[in-house]
Amino acid sequence: MNQVADARAVVLLSGGLDSSTALAWARAQGFDCYALTVAYGQRHQSELAAAARVARALSAKEHRVMQVDLAGIGGSALTDWSIPLPDQPGTGIPVSYVPARNTLLLALALAWAEVLEARDLVVGVNIVDFSGYPDCRPEFIRSFEALAAVATKAGVEGARFRVHAPLIAMSKAQIIRSGVGLGVDYAMTVSCYQADTSGRACGRCDSCRLRREGFEAASIADPTRYQ
Repeated sequence: MNQVADARAVVLLSGGLDSSTALAWARAQGFDCYALTVAYGQRHQSELAAAARVARALSAKEHRVMQVDLAGIGGSALTDWSIPLPDQPGTGIPVSYVPARNTLLLALALAWAEVLEARDLVVGVNIVDFSGYPDCRPEFIRSFEALAAVATKAGVEGARFRVHAPLIAMSKAQIIRSGVGLGVDYAMTVSCYQADTSGRACGRCDSCRLRREGFEAASIADPTRYQ
């Protein structure tokens, strides 16, 4: 059932499993979806091609790729090749954390939403199977909504921006089952932090581990292509 006829939403789309599911969710809610992918200097560039595939398959109204040089800031194994990615999960916030990434990405989505006169942002963050990232928590989502209300022309004129994080309390298995039900072809997606140029996964990084365990727990065949 179309719940939000004629409503636009900006959906952050990385090309990975979670963001692709979030886009499918937004489409199922009846949003006209404007997909935003950010090329921020991540080592896993093949996810950009995956995002384009997913945007087409899930009928995004528009798909934009924006360039931001987070590699110039550094501080993360995802943007600095001199920092190795661990093969085993550790404790605390992992080296794959990109400083303020979701804050920056949501700010770009908010800016585009204001231009589009959209009032809804959709992001595929997850607190259950997450890797310890502080910007994947409900507190962050609520705080960003409060920021949007005071940081934009539309907000101070009375518009209410909503940040939807539909996967935030779901396990990876639940996300996968939901996405399959929404028609997501996970063979198109790339989750690996160090996928090769053709999108084949390493099978060792934290993201690969969570993805593989999710398919196993969901009792769904894993379509991931491994190196």
